[in-house]
Amino acid sequence: MSDAYDPTWFAEKLSDRTIRGIALETSALIRAGALPVGAKLPPIRDLAFSLGVSPATISEAWSELRKQKIITGRGRNGTWVSGDRFIAKPERLASSGRYGADALDLTMAVPDQLLLPPLEKAMAYGASAEDLNSYERSRILPELETEVRKTWPYDAEAFLTMNGGYNAVYTAIHALVTPGAPVAIEEPTAMRLLDILEHQGARIIPVKCDENGPIPASLRDAMRYKPVVFLFQPRLHSVTGRTVTSGRMWELADVLRGSDTLIIEDDGVADIAESGRHSLGNEFPDRVIHILSFSKTHGPDLRLAVLSSTKAIVEQIQSYRSFSAAWTSRILQAAGAWLLRDEATSEIVTRARGIYKKRRDCLTESLAARGVTATVGSGLCAWVTVESEPFAMVTLAARGIAVQPGNKFSFLQSYNLRVATSTLQDRCDEVADAIALAAAGG
Repeated sequence: MSDAYDPTWFAEKLSDRTIRGIALETSALIRAGALPVGAKLPPIRDLAFSLGVSPATISEAWSELRKQKIITGRGRNGTWVSGDRFIAKPERLASSGRYGADALDLTMAVPDQLLLPPLEKAMAYGASAEDLNSYERSRILPELETEVRKTWPYDAEAFLTMNGGYNAVYTAIHALVTPGAPVAIEEPTAMRLLDILEHQGARIIPVKCDENGPIPASLRDAMRYKPVVFLFQPRLHSVTGRTVTSGRMWELADVLRGSDTLIIEDDGVADIAESGRHSLGNEFPDRVIHILSFSKTHGPDLRLAVLSSTKAIVEQIQSYRSFSAAWTSRILQAAGAWLLRDEATSEIVTRARGIYKKRRDCLTESLAARGVTATVGSGLCAWVTVESEPFAMVTLAARGIAVQPGNKFSFLQSYNLRVATSTLQDRCDEVADAIALAAAGG
């Protein structure tokens, strides 16, 4: 194809005039085949005029797509949809660096393997699961549903097992959200959630948070865009370690009342949280999707999460899922049920929760003593305020300490570090000293 696409046609396809929005919606057009491989994009100035933005805005958007190898070319020769096969990747997750053997790697907020329960007995039990190796779709084994219902935060109509928490979110988003549709989400949030939304080409609407959870006024502003989904973490925020208070849950319910926005609740840290479980499912059982992952408490190789919603929504998610892994292994489902019944496993999870809290508190309290702000909470990491993320990252790297910059978890400007504390055992003061130096900004 030699002629460039008409800029007016192109502009009509793009609803978000920001740099990120133009990049996301253009990539969505390419994925959908509206812009085939080899298509020539309109000249930057012509497209900028049609969109009513500056040429610099288009240039920045194209630069982002070049980094992802989605488009190629520049200058007088024009810009083209890349001839290479389009391969999406989670940009935030994939951009993690490689660190030397001597570096203290605090980038991964994952469970300490030594604090996870043993799986041998559970897996042996799972191998005798009912109807094992049948090709009949098993949405959830009755014995697993019986166990999860005991502590589920509302009386859900239907359940579905998934291959982990992020798999559940990914599947739900792709089943229910069309490319370009607005999705409201906490700011900051888990980088994997942002990767999932960007992969789907969703229009991300950030909802600011404070110490009590998503701010109702910010959610109200987001509702002006009529989001198809509001995605948040009600029990324990995986990045900041904060919990949405009961009072704040009621305030959020008031904002959401009268809308038809779907509500996805992601409980990814599960019983590592000190707080009890709560859900907007008690208020909106017809449009809440509640997800509980067992990866952090019982082990990532268990590959197990449970999702609840209405029968109709579960059917939509299952229908999309049928294009790939149509059900979760009965062996893993039965093993999960065994673990949930096992008293020794419960004691291990309780002990781990206390140790994670102690490790996180050690760092945050040491930082406070040095005048550095970190959010009060629990979980597997600390959210630390700094003057400059780039300066802080370089300063820590020079001292052999690797952390994550806050911008990976934020849609807006960030001045934070996410420091994993789950495996930080005996170098708390050393890390606090280095962060105090890094936080000052030079």
